[in-house]
Amino acid sequence: MRLIKPFRGIRPKKELASKVASHPYDVINRVEAKQIACNNPYSFLHINKPEIDVSDDIDAYDPIVYETGRVNLDEFITSGILAQDEDETFYIYKQKMGSHEQVGFVAIASIESYDKGLIKKHEFTRPDKENDRVQHMDALGAQVGPVFLTYKSSEIISGLIGEVVLDNPEYDFNADDGTRHTFWVVSSNSVRDELHKAFNKLDCLYVADGHHRSAAASRVRKLHADRNNAHSGKESYNFFLAVLFPHDQVKILDYNRIIKDLNGLSRDEFLVKLKEFFEIEEAKSGVQTKPEEPGKFGLYLDYSWYKLIIKPDFIPSTRRRNPAEDLDVSLMQKYILSPILDIHDQRVDKRIDFVGGIRGLSELETSVDNGGWRAAIAIYPTSIESLMKVADANQVMPPKSTWFEPKLKSGLISHLLD
Repeated sequence: MRLIKPFRGIRPKKELASKVASHPYDVINRVEAKQIACNNPYSFLHINKPEIDVSDDIDAYDPIVYETGRVNLDEFITSGILAQDEDETFYIYKQKMGSHEQVGFVAIASIESYDKGLIKKHEFTRPDKENDRVQHMDALGAQVGPVFLTYKSSEIISGLIGEVVLDNPEYDFNADDGTRHTFWVVSSNSVRDELHKAFNKLDCLYVADGHHRSAAASRVRKLHADRNNAHSGKESYNFFLAVLFPHDQVKILDYNRIIKDLNGLSRDEFLVKLKEFFEIEEAKSGVQTKPEEPGKFGLYLDYSWYKLIIKPDFIPSTRRRNPAEDLDVSLMQKYILSPILDIHDQRVDKRIDFVGGIRGLSELETSVDNGGWRAAIAIYPTSIESLMKVADANQVMPPKSTWFEPKLKSGLISHLLD
């Protein structure tokens, strides 16, 4: 069974790539997106976050929002901002953030393989977020946000990709956030075929970031198949847009939490309950509190930072059948969220929200001091090895256990559905 295949990407003119490339839809809010795109008619935010182009009093999930995205996509294509490649091929997408560099392989991945578990998941999705991506993808007739996949590093694949990046890139620019983005089209038929063979010999792939997009693609496939009396399984809607990175290049940051209330507890009562499971030390700043190893957490509460160090009796002593239970995000759920704060399902509980580590601990302070949140918890990052162990065991992590950086730019490559 195929894991991936080449495709005819739709992408911007060379001279417009840096103007088209945008943040992913889910890392900035509506107000931020509107500010970024207001003076840039080429920004892909007009397509992947089309609520910026309707009245502010219209809900982001209103059907008119998705229709606006379709109109904007059609306009980008009609005006020549975006054009579809004539031939099916693969692409290479390199990102550099500071000293970190990662080189991704752009393809479309088999939804059949995804549904059968050869493209492995490690998280449940949030129903509202998944429904949003279904509506967006179906209305546009396109996948405009790639899923971030990872695979166990292969010398053969690395060598083939190394050949491609010796050529002149199609795009090469620095984004406003300081990251550098370089993009190649695989022009050699022989290299393309060898890459195709090498990737389809892999045992499996892993969803790293993009569980809502991949789950939505599976649902949209069913919608299209039900509408198509001549469905054969070869149509483009049987695949989803993906960028695949080797596991040893992937960079994972912490994914922290903010808490709306203390479940009726005072500050002192909350700290007393925490002492059952943790040693607690007050710190002078978030920098001193930032967890430097598993089993340690940071807590921001009432303008103060605390170090939480899990007591030895509560550290998992043996490797469990479910490796997800060993993760710090699971320990936080088991010893803080469930027993003390009465938060049992992070996917749907409105009393908890998530803050990516790229925003720093200062964002947690701002959320608590000025944003209406009561407390914040800083977490040690989950490793890519842990992610693969959980997925291999067919288990799931708590939601939002990983924050990947650098983020893939939207707009450099899209996949049209039949």
